[in-house]
Amino acid sequence: MISQKAKYALRALAALARADNKRPMLIAEIAEQQKIPKKFLEQILLDLKHRGLVMSKRGKEGGYLLLKPAEEITFGEILRMIDGPIAPLPCLSQTAYRKCDDCLSEQECEIRHVFARVAEATREVLFNATIADTLDGQNRAAVVLAG
Repeated sequence: MISQKAKYALRALAALARADNKRPMLIAEIAEQQKIPKKFLEQILLDLKHRGLVMSKRGKEGGYLLLKPAEEITFGEILRMIDGPIAPLPCLSQTAYRKCDDCLSEQECEIRHVFARVAEATREVLFNATIADTLDGQNRAAVVLAG
């Protein structure tokens, strides 16, 4: 299950993508549109700014803009950034691998074999689904997998 913070980050990025970099969006505008608590959104946008995904502009025409095209920001990237490793087991993590405490052998672990398939399928969807996919209401990653 993804955290509320990750969910809000994805929704905020979708709102910024919808604005299409024509003009910066104010935090209050995003918060109201996406029903995100303003204080929480401020923290999320600051985190996304530090990670190079959004920029802020000060002044009368100020607000937030995407720094990367929506087509280049994947759900997997955001989930990993906000929530940490995506893998269901620590021994399957690509970014934070560690052997399971109770594991005798990864090669013989019955559970690991099944969850390895789950992890691979999850990564396939999450790293092929982009913020741009939210704009037209279609999940292109699902189409790719079905095709």
